[in-house]
Amino acid sequence: MSLASAFFYLFAAVVTASAFMVISSRNPVHSVLYLILAFFNAAGLFLLMGAEFLAMILVVVYVGAVAVLFLFVVMMLDVDFAELREGFLQYVPVGGLVGFIVLIELVMVVGGWAASSEAPRLAAEKAPQGITNTEALGRVLYTDYIFFFQASGLILLVAMIGAIVLTLRHKEGVKRQNIADQVARNKAVGLEVRKVKSGQGI
Repeated sequence: MSLASAFFYLFAAVVTASAFMVISSRNPVHSVLYLILAFFNAAGLFLLMGAEFLAMILVVVYVGAVAVLFLFVVMMLDVDFAELREGFLQYVPVGGLVGFIVLIELVMVVGGWAASSEAPRLAAEKAPQGITNTEALGRVLYTDYIFFFQASGLILLVAMIGAIVLTLRHKEGVKRQNIADQVARNKAVGLEVRKVKSGQGI
């Protein structure tokens, strides 16, 4: 067994075990930590395949932003773990149905790829020589799929704006900053001089 094969089996075993612990751990904080571990080992698998750009994106975006955000959100929320455990069994049938549907879809995708006449040619096609993996991916992404890339960016922008609008709540009776009023203040508005007679002061 070569060194690359040994690392592949190591990373794959850790990814599988940590992914199982994500869905089986009772503590949501532990689940997020196992998810981060799975991301790191999946990045190692990408490095073994020569896809260093995907490995970097997986670590920077998912581990550095998404998973840490999940961790802080879960830690800041007042989660009643006892209530979560009580309602777990009633969602098992629905969860099993959704998992079965996802499994069927994965089988259809993989089967369609294996049965495709273009699969052997695409698998045997080599990357262009003289350029890095990141440059080759950038050429394909920003030339052949530029419209899909821009459309996905617009969809994410709309989703972000929608999330901000849905979570924005204006509370009554809260003093808010008004920049125009602050800039328009002058001595006549912001300063009041009172003449106090002798002996009537504080």
